[in-house]
Amino acid sequence: MDTKLLELLVCPVTKGPLDYDREKQELVSRSARLAYPVRDGLPILLENEARPLTDEELGL
Repeated sequence: MDTKLLELLVCPVTKGPLDYDREKQELVSRSARLAYPVRDGLPILLENEARPLTDEELGL
């Protein structure tokens, strides 16, 4: 994931920042508690494609 692209992307739900999880190939929105998939290098920023994050994944 290009770091310049990551700086421009925001969560479509909260408009907050996203963190890239390289291992899982996901963009994580802690504020929305969602993880958006990255497929073939392209972020899929659709709420219906995102998976909910557990408290454990958020470190709560």
